[in-house]
Amino acid sequence: MKLVVQIPCLNEEATLPLVIKSIPKKIKGIDELIILVIDDGSSDRTVEVAKSLGVKHFVIHNRNEGLGRSFHDGVIRALELGADIVVNTDGDNQYPQDRIGDLVAPVIAGQADIVVSDRQTKNINHFSAFKKLLQRLGSAVVNEAAGTNLPDAASGFRAYSRESLIRLNTVTRFSYCTETIIQAGYKGLAITSVPITTNPKLRESRLFKSTWEHVRKSAFTIIRAYIMYKPYIIFGWLGGAFFVLGLVPFARFAILSLETGTTRGHLQSLLFGSLLMIAALLCLALNVIADLIRINRILIEENLEQTKRLRFS
Repeated sequence: MKLVVQIPCLNEEATLPLVIKSIPKKIKGIDELIILVIDDGSSDRTVEVAKSLGVKHFVIHNRNEGLGRSFHDGVIRALELGADIVVNTDGDNQYPQDRIGDLVAPVIAGQADIVVSDRQTKNINHFSAFKKLLQRLGSAVVNEAAGTNLPDAASGFRAYSRESLIRLNTVTRFSYCTETIIQAGYKGLAITSVPITTNPKLRESRLFKSTWEHVRKSAFTIIRAYIMYKPYIIFGWLGGAFFVLGLVPFARFAILSLETGTTRGHLQSLLFGSLLMIAALLCLALNVIADLIRINRILIEENLEQTKRLRFS
């Protein structure tokens, strides 16, 4: 069985040696281990340092294209190399690479298609109380969307089976973490979690400039995933809310008209209620259109899945 450990990097010449040197040389159930470095437009000596440490396989971007794109390109290259399992870790040495064996064990045993590490964020000292709250809230939203029960849905230290990678298709370029979980849950892939303890923090995240940027981009990714796979939740709730709110002005119009015996002076309620009802109808129409697009997407993904199987067979 062949394992590819892929490491997305952006100017990681200082920390990359720590990552590569801590990757186990032998793992139970693995016959061949390959290290793949994805250089996402680094301006330092990341590639040279990796080569000096014996890395032979690279994906190189001439400019920064984002973590989501790096993950996607790394997966394609790993499949080309014949990977049976792909482990994704980070170039900043956040994750304990010596736990890769525990991460891939459920995949080797056939118990899971995807294994997501649980960083146990409540115990991470450099996470503020607010950030810990956001992590729990974000994981709860993702689990609700995916039908999973992962304690740390944002963790990037993961193991993927070959089958899961053939069936998954990432779209976002910000981060693959949320999207792949929602897709996997929608497609019925088995997902489990393994608790880990992260390494000490060596630098600030380069994925986002602030916590609010991370929240905004993650929220956008989750909403888009809902629209792609479960549009009735977004448009159904919006349409229902507009419909119920629209009844209020109509009720006000009726009550005031009965009390005063005239409709004069109350037309603004009728107008406002009509606008809300139109919004509800628009949501219903958008729901139908989004559902048709969802069906079309399923057909396209089935075709893409067969193309991948032929390409990487």
